Amino acid sequence: MATINATAGKDEQVEPVDTRPSVRVMAAQPTDYQVTITSFGEVKPLEKTMLAAQVAGEIVSWNPNFVAGGLIKQGDILFTIEKDTYEAALLQAQANLSQAKAQLIEEEALAKVAEREAERLSDRKVSDLYLRKPQVMSAKASVQSATAALRLAQRDLENCEVRAPYDALVISRDLGAGQFVHTGDVVAELSSIETAEVVFPIAGFDSAFVPDEIENLSAVVTTQGRRSISRSATIVRDLGVVDNATRMSHLVVRIDDPYSLNSADPALKFGSYVEVSFAGKKLTNVFEVPQDLVSNRIIWLLDEQQQLQPRQVRVLREEGEMFLIDSGLNEDELLVMTPPEYPQKGMEVKVIEDDAKVAQR
Repeated sequence: MATINATAGKDEQVEPVDTRPSVRVMAAQPTDYQVTITSFGEVKPLEKTMLAAQVAGEIVSWNPNFVAGGLIKQGDILFTIEKDTYEAALLQAQANLSQAKAQLIEEEALAKVAEREAERLSDRKVSDLYLRKPQVMSAKASVQSATAALRLAQRDLENCEVRAPYDALVISRDLGAGQFVHTGDVVAELSSIETAEVVFPIAGFDSAFVPDEIENLSAVVTTQGRRSISRSATIVRDLGVVDNATRMSHLVVRIDDPYSLNSADPALKFGSYVEVSFAGKKLTNVFEVPQDLVSNRIIWLLDEQQQLQPRQVRVLREEGEMFLIDSGLNEDELLVMTPPEYPQKGMEVKVIEDDAKVAQR
């Protein structure tokens, strides 16, 4: 036994093992956050026109750009109707006006003669008919009627040249040279390219963050796809109703010169499905916390005894992968960024030093 005890090895000194789970922490810091509201909608023209002929006649010519997909400037002649009949009608109206004016001059002269003769007669023998007042009034009415007819003849002649009412995209055209059109015949469909609009919905969770005054609020319209196009826009109005099916309200954003007829911006075509984004309300003193750290509105904090403590918070809004928290969390409290798999209240943990130093800063 003495030999065995003499040759036996000495008991090894076993160091205690730290079984506390390791965590990373970060000091909570409040910030001011600008909410961005995003929605989607379709680009549509502000104005559409079913173009019709105002006079009847044969089509003698039409603008080469007056085809489906063509872009037309305001005031450009789209097509011309044969003018001979309307030029003759204008000459006839001018002749009728001249004749009516001559008749008026004659009646006024006769009335003056009758007035001088009436000075030698007694008042009983002088009547309005003797003074030719009805004839003068009739002559004046004829002049007015002839003037109106002349204006109509001039208008009809001008309407032989049909012009674009605004900068327009030709959607369809249904006429050709030699074709006879009647008054009121629809010959084309035009869409205004001076202004486009996008009607887009506001989801219920976004409605609380829409500014109280939206008129003239700036927005950005962006197309989705391989070739993305962004254009500045302006919110112009609220449609003023809540959709019965979706319970969403709708706003309208307006884009000037969508087809870039007067600028070098990329064209934004009608029918494009676009994303609309604009600045919502600004939130003050909120905390940005990753979503995976919040479970059932509970987050884990580290107290002064290096123990885990649960805290219930109020999530104000979801932004991407982050939650915005406005209550339940205080400045400089240590937020556990890598909680254990099964955290417990009062569980002791070990803080990774590097992160602890960062947190303390």
